[in-house]
Amino acid sequence: MAKHSDTSWKKDHPSTLLTNSVQKANRAVKQVMSHPEEIAMEHAFNSIEHAENALLNAEQHQEHMDMVEQNKEMLDTIKQQLQETQENL
Repeated sequence: MAKHSDTSWKKDHPSTLLTNSVQKANRAVKQVMSHPEEIAMEHAFNSIEHAENALLNAEQHQEHMDMVEQNKEMLDTIKQQLQETQENL
């Protein structure tokens, strides 16, 4: 992939970073749901935190807001799943 600017693709495409971050958080939470170990739980929390930061960044750029809204809803669902898993331990 050729570089189009001096900034990273993450800054050029905040909605893509958000989508990737939410997908990573989703995988991390699914891992916790199937194997509720402390390290997996910590990884899930870190992934969610990263996705929340990506969400804030994407909202500030106000591009592809339909995609941003879908990812926000997915992130809320992921957080709820993690909370429910934690309560069941």
